Amino acid sequence: MKKVNLKDIAEYVGVSTALVSYVLNGQAVEKQVNKSTAELITKAALDLNYQPNQIAKSLKTQKTNTIGLIVADINFKFSTGITRSIEEEAKKNNYTVIYGSSNENAEKFSKLVNVLVNRRVDGLILVPTEGSENEIELLQRSGIPFVLIDRHFPAVQCNYIGLDNHKAAYNATQYLIDQGHRRIAFVNYRTTLFHLLERNRGYFDALKDNKIQFEQSWLQQVDNSAGHNDVSLNLKDLMKEPEPFDALFFATDTLTINGLKYLNKEKISVPDQISVLSFDESDAFDLFYTTITFSRQPLMEMGSLAVTNLIELMNGSKQLKQISLEAELVSGASCKERLR
Repeated sequence: MKKVNLKDIAEYVGVSTALVSYVLNGQAVEKQVNKSTAELITKAALDLNYQPNQIAKSLKTQKTNTIGLIVADINFKFSTGITRSIEEEAKKNNYTVIYGSSNENAEKFSKLVNVLVNRRVDGLILVPTEGSENEIELLQRSGIPFVLIDRHFPAVQCNYIGLDNHKAAYNATQYLIDQGHRRIAFVNYRTTLFHLLERNRGYFDALKDNKIQFEQSWLQQVDNSAGHNDVSLNLKDLMKEPEPFDALFFATDTLTINGLKYLNKEKISVPDQISVLSFDESDAFDLFYTTITFSRQPLMEMGSLAVTNLIELMNGSKQLKQISLEAELVSGASCKERLR
């Protein structure tokens, strides 16, 4: 079947090829094309199943209408959710998303950035890894439009869409305190990533504001490379404490899942023996015998704002935007009210 071109559409409608080009390239208003003629051309393009040559178009306009996206790990619910929302918003604006996963590896993150830049994407949306500050600073100097999402580096002034992690962790800890919990352990990764450190700070501040004396053993820091086994070791140490804990607050959904596996294995009942609260949600929670209380991130809004902000940058905006959204606490049955 012959591929339809601009000339075919022009002959079909009875207008010039230039007029067809103006309409299909979004220049109808600028070139003062009659509205009814523009509608006829658009309808003809659909009727004839016209498929534009994106390579030729990009060479002419210096735009590829593609956005590069790098997430931390495509297996995370956060990553799949944010990718979906970015793709939906990009599609509304006639952009295609090309994405990759860094698997929390700074070297792989750097290589992916270079691959996407070499593919001539119009801009980038990035979830940076630990240790990728230099790569972000290089991008700034290159002039390539980009927006960070979920994570950022306070020392690097660039556009960012994320969560108010301090407030979210504070509110989650306060929720447990309001239910009568006083001995609340917090399980997080050992990290330098700012968003995770902000969760630590929110937890600490909630304890302090409620005059609860924090003990060093309450904060358990997990080696990110160790995964499940290290979570088990940390929880084992917590359970050895002379005075039992009222609640466990996990800083990510992955930590929560591994923590629940340990509690299940040790036959520690949730919430009868200990309450559990998760920062972030997971489909795996549905497999647990009780519904999990968690902090939900506004992924759709986050992704939509990231695309909108990036398009503004690609259109020449120099305005610095750093937006922090709020989490929603979703109450399940994993937190039990305690007598004070």
